[in-house]
Amino acid sequence: MAVYLRAINVGGRKLLMADFKTCLVRTGLGAVQTVGAAGTAVAEAKAGGAALEAEIEARLAKDCGMTIEVFVRDHADMARVVAGNPFEAMARDKPAYLAVSFLKGQAGAAEVEAVRAKIAGFGGPEELEAGPGCLYFSYPEGQGRSKLTPVVIERATKLRGTARNWNTVVKMTELTKG
Repeated sequence: MAVYLRAINVGGRKLLMADFKTCLVRTGLGAVQTVGAAGTAVAEAKAGGAALEAEIEARLAKDCGMTIEVFVRDHADMARVVAGNPFEAMARDKPAYLAVSFLKGQAGAAEVEAVRAKIAGFGGPEELEAGPGCLYFSYPEGQGRSKLTPVVIERATKLRGTARNWNTVVKMTELTKG
């Protein structure tokens, strides 16, 4: 399973990856490995989905005193995300400029159009497409300079999410093969 935390180690919300790993182990997950410092991990689990997300969220609240949203994807989910990438050239040539936002829910045409309207409103070069339980974002000038922030995206879509760049998505897909 790929496990993603939302909004960790940004904006003053700090969580040590050792504490994250301990919480995952205490939740009953096996072979836990954290990846980077942004709240990303791989673990073995018998079942995933919303129930596992809730269990991890409860454990993080109990052990770390933090309310943190968790997004869990199994290898099949991750493989669908990689296979569904509509920005193949960006993935090949500038993978750090391509991001996937894993969502609580499924974005449809209305959500995509709402974000596109925001991009048009500030004249940005960003592009997006919906995927399986995610949104793909192309940031030709980089995310750091973009006005298309997670807050803008969530307000437009009414869906909670957590984003990772393409390099991380591909790495996590490989690590979840098991």
